[in-house]
Amino acid sequence: MSRKVLLIEDEPNIIEAIRFLLSRDGWSVHTHANGADAVEKVNRVAPDLLVLDMMLPGRSGMDILRDLRSNPATEGLPVLMLTARGQTRDRDMAEKAGANRFMTKPFSNTEVLEAVRELLAEADER
Repeated sequence: MSRKVLLIEDEPNIIEAIRFLLSRDGWSVHTHANGADAVEKVNRVAPDLLVLDMMLPGRSGMDILRDLRSNPATEGLPVLMLTARGQTRDRDMAEKAGANRFMTKPFSNTEVLEAVRELLAEADER
């Protein structure tokens, strides 16, 4: 059975690129583009890994991440946070909120694949 990843991202080109990349690597990829109901989507899909954009319509990725970390059912979900803003302050905020990894756009396919594979390996070790 393939592992499930949920990508919460509002940029169509990034959605398609990551979906293609991860699908080709054997992942079952689910996508969502709105922050307002993202937590409900996470609960419905129950992914093995979440790729979460920091800036989304309806609700920020930071708020979504805080909600996920405060819920026992999702507190340990591996999260790769994506952002177009790469300031140190943003990285610090994401780490404090509970992001496992932080990646600045634009990123390479290799970076995404390595981060996803590493996060999954770390989760399997727990």
